[in-house]
Amino acid sequence: MATALIKLTYKHVIDANAQTDFERNIFNATYQEFRMKSQAYNLDGELKTFTEMKARDSRANSMHYKMSVAGLHFLIPLNNKIPFLQDTLGNELNYEQPVFELIESDITQINAHRLSIKFITGTLMLHQVIGNNMILSLEDLLQDDRDFIDTFTLPMQPGLAITSYRELSKQSAPPVMNTSFKNN
Repeated sequence: MATALIKLTYKHVIDANAQTDFERNIFNATYQEFRMKSQAYNLDGELKTFTEMKARDSRANSMHYKMSVAGLHFLIPLNNKIPFLQDTLGNELNYEQPVFELIESDITQINAHRLSIKFITGTLMLHQVIGNNMILSLEDLLQDDRDFIDTFTLPMQPGLAITSYRELSKQSAPPVMNTSFKNN
């Protein structure tokens, strides 16, 4: 049965090298938001970068949230699917929560603008790790013992991390049912 309950976080960095319309739209919208909102932390116009603003005024850390306001509506068409992350069969995983992080920006140089979106999954069951691949299934406490469990295989890769982990014993492992992971 399952060995652990986990949550995954996939971090996707967006910068001036944005390749897709999705990335370019978020890049441009969040840069414009940064330029507008950064004025509150740079009244004398002396500071140029996000790092300088944070060093002078810790309230500038609220820019992470303000960037999310500018970018969240671009996530709606994703239907809670993580772009750029697929299992070995080409299916996208669902996310439950996106978290925007402003890595760096500069009011005078758009090319210095860099942010990330961390896509955090719901609870998954980790059954086994084979080489660089995790054998996973979706958690469902409603089903009882079954001979087979619907699983999927996800390779570990840059930007992907297990960010929550709870080990299970064989007696306490909850059964699973495939409800939120849909095959395309």
